[in-house]
Amino acid sequence: MLTLSRRAFTFGLPVTSAAVAYGPSSRAASAQGQTSSTPQQGAHAKPLPPAAQFKVGRFTITALADGYADMPFGYFPGRSAQQVEEMANAMAATKPGGIRFVFNQYLVDDGERLILIDTGPAGTLGKTGHLPSAMEAIGVRPDSIDAVIVTHMHQDHMGGLVAGGRQNFPKAEVYVDRRDVAYWTDPAKRASAPDYLKASFDISAEMMRLYPKLQQTDGERQITRGVSIVDLTGHTPGHIGVRIEDGGQSLIMVSDMLFPVVHPAATDINFVFEQDREAAKAMRAKFFPRAAEEKVLIAATHMPFPGLGRIMSDGGKMRWMTAEWAYQD
Repeated sequence: MLTLSRRAFTFGLPVTSAAVAYGPSSRAASAQGQTSSTPQQGAHAKPLPPAAQFKVGRFTITALADGYADMPFGYFPGRSAQQVEEMANAMAATKPGGIRFVFNQYLVDDGERLILIDTGPAGTLGKTGHLPSAMEAIGVRPDSIDAVIVTHMHQDHMGGLVAGGRQNFPKAEVYVDRRDVAYWTDPAKRASAPDYLKASFDISAEMMRLYPKLQQTDGERQITRGVSIVDLTGHTPGHIGVRIEDGGQSLIMVSDMLFPVVHPAATDINFVFEQDREAAKAMRAKFFPRAAEEKVLIAATHMPFPGLGRIMSDGGKMRWMTAEWAYQD
């Protein structure tokens, strides 16, 4: 399952493919009769949750954050904790708890449907649980979401679906790869899993209970015109990405193909949560050079908000370049 199709990479990207805006999406603004949001004034103003809105063809995509968690330097097999800390120090990216992982989610609006890619850990990890307030700030209600794509069944990607034991996106079609469903609903695998993975098994069971009509996907498929699934298996058995393309512009949301500080410079560094480290390394070894060659615009769950960038080859060494996502009109 490690062969990447040419289709997964050929996007025909323009050099500048994102134009930023703030405030509600076009659908939300229309519903509210407004086109922008006004920051609250005064000493008691609530902090505004981060949101970044940009265009890919006809799509309006809004990056939202559920929060963050700091991952200890020893969570990255392939390097010692000291080596990872030195890498973080060299990038001025050291936090008291290690390396900061943001939990980015992406709301895709084509003018007819609202599709949410992942739902965050919803308070089960770190300082998280802010996706509902972020959605409220841009005028989007959970019951207006038409579809949720779960890139894989780790707790930090699906927790928001079931937080509080509720069906939090009651009208949404939920999509997840059938290989992940098979893995994360297997009682034998839960019994033998380390404690830090038990929550992912438990949340998976809740998701299956609360969303009985969940659609199990199998490989690449189109969700709606211009939104399709890309097979990036490795991080989990059914790890997927989401490709968005229209009007000669494209973006691929790669979920956990990239982690801050350690990637893309090294393909042989894993993360403690990965089930098949060799498969994850092999996928990154294939993906990173091809993405650099194609100058693919990428959105990544755990890279610094809003998670947009490109993999670039610098003298043969891969590095992450933050995308110019503001003022691109």
